[in-house]
Amino acid sequence: MTPFKRGIFFLTTCAAVLFHHTVVAKDINSQRKTFLKAEKNVWQANSPTYKALYNQLHFYPLQPYLDQKRLIHNIRLKDASEIEEFLNEYESTPLDWPLRKKWLNYLAKRERKAMFLKFFKPNSNAKLNCTKLRYQLDAGVPQTTVLPEVSQWWLVGKSQDKACDPLFKLWQKAGYRTSDKVWKRIGLAADGGKHTLIPYLTGLLPPEEQYLGKLWHKVRRDPAHITKLSRFTYFNDKETQIMAYGLKRLIWRDPDRALKTFKKAETKFPFTQKQRDYLASRFALALASKQHVAATEWLDKVPESYLDSNLVQWKLTNALQTQNWKTIYDTLMSLPESKKNTAQWLYWHARSLEVLERKEEAALAFKELAQKRHYYGFLAAKHINQPIQLQHEPLIYSDEQKLKALNNDAAKRAFELFHLERYSHARKEWNYWLSNLPQSEKLLAAMIAYDKEWYDRPIFTLAAQGYLDDVELRFPMAYQADIEKFSSKYDIDASWAFAIARRESSFMPDAHSGAGARGLMQIMPATAKQLKKGSVSNRYLLNATNNINLGTKYLKQLLDRNNGNAILATASYNAGPYRVKEWLKRGDALPADIWIETIPFKETREYVKSVMAYQQIYQEKLKLSHQSPFEQIIATEIAD
Repeated sequence: MTPFKRGIFFLTTCAAVLFHHTVVAKDINSQRKTFLKAEKNVWQANSPTYKALYNQLHFYPLQPYLDQKRLIHNIRLKDASEIEEFLNEYESTPLDWPLRKKWLNYLAKRERKAMFLKFFKPNSNAKLNCTKLRYQLDAGVPQTTVLPEVSQWWLVGKSQDKACDPLFKLWQKAGYRTSDKVWKRIGLAADGGKHTLIPYLTGLLPPEEQYLGKLWHKVRRDPAHITKLSRFTYFNDKETQIMAYGLKRLIWRDPDRALKTFKKAETKFPFTQKQRDYLASRFALALASKQHVAATEWLDKVPESYLDSNLVQWKLTNALQTQNWKTIYDTLMSLPESKKNTAQWLYWHARSLEVLERKEEAALAFKELAQKRHYYGFLAAKHINQPIQLQHEPLIYSDEQKLKALNNDAAKRAFELFHLERYSHARKEWNYWLSNLPQSEKLLAAMIAYDKEWYDRPIFTLAAQGYLDDVELRFPMAYQADIEKFSSKYDIDASWAFAIARRESSFMPDAHSGAGARGLMQIMPATAKQLKKGSVSNRYLLNATNNINLGTKYLKQLLDRNNGNAILATASYNAGPYRVKEWLKRGDALPADIWIETIPFKETREYVKSVMAYQQIYQEKLKLSHQSPFEQIIATEIAD
């Protein structure tokens, strides 16, 4: 590929070759320091200082980021050739879109239509796509080619950018905005979109249907509006759609009113079988999660096609809460064959056989399951006192294969950005590199990342490729010194701390959740403030050492608060100690495996299972002689 000619910074071929030999001999740390200095001066790109720094970096992987920043900072028409050359060289890479987006908006603002169309590439930006379609029409592309594309930008549950308005008017005038499309968009706005759009859309319906838009808006704002059937007029298909929408929301807010309303509504509204089956699945899920007396009845109504893992879980939960093992066994056996070949089903089937005194059958079932590297497999192994099976099958690649794979510009940029702790940009380059690799080389890339101590990439990559047997790559000893140091300081099991970090962030030091948790062990700022007894900055929380210190300290607090019960402490780490305290008030004492299986929150239920399994794996890797978490589960009953 021809090197990108960077205007006044371009070196002649001879000079570049000589410079290459000088640079490759330099310490990479020196190049990094030069890059960071150049980056600070990029806003003065014509200064002698910047030019001198820049010209030392022609073979440094991140030099293109300097060009990108310079071009974005002071975008001008006279730089069109340089921008075009840059975008051609780095098309589709993470270097492309930030500059292309800025350049397209710049061209659109100046109505440079032909140039805009030349540089446009498919993207998800509504404003730019609408501008492209308008410019195509202006360039003479037939309406029959352009206008059908407009529908996808109009049929969304929110308002679009005003740049789309002229296009939408033309599209509507040409007859593409049908009442069916308006109705569909009202549904999108009501169900997950912006309900404030509904009054506008209602005005686009035929006069005789506008009452439907008003009705749907009222139900969107308050699903209890459906409880008075007198508010419906014709009980036709569209009114039925509104009723079904209201019922699926009301069941979560007020189950008894929803059940009562449905009983009356099903005699008046022409619900299709598909609508009935869907409502049955939503009713069953809501009622089971609320432990409503009608849950079992509705769980039994759900057809197999709607019986997903959530609903299977609730059927099992309902049965387990009775601790009537004959009922549990019958419930398991009544599930469709398609739901029986899971580790969860196999474990509880074996448990029911065990309690029902069918010992030989139970032992055989446990023995088969104990071969799996899985939460239920580890439980099964401990039930019959068999060793844990990690089933480790390492990936094997030669150094030559690794070096060959690394001879890729995107890979070099990804690993260099990772080294500079620019994790977000590094992941973008990694994803681009990976997307262009053949399937056979994606696992190789994961191993290279592991060798370079970029531990989250192998975890995600192996999972995405379905290769789960390289335990070393999937469960790395990341941040080992800090985790062992602080685990010892706070007197907790290091394997537990490893498991929490692995489950919380996959060892991503910059991880952050929508709820505000930060860092390797996903500490909430309020929790960090309480642990540190003072204010805590975001930067402090994103430091891995600081985060591990606070996370292990919090684990110790939760362990003490729960009288040394790591199961409850783990649940508390995810759901909060007060919520776990409420769960403990549910009733009689339960065996720990049943208590875990019946945790009301799916997220926490799966979290506890994962952490227990991960802890077992890290115990094996650390060769610890502590009690297995699965021995604790089998030996423990949980009660308030």
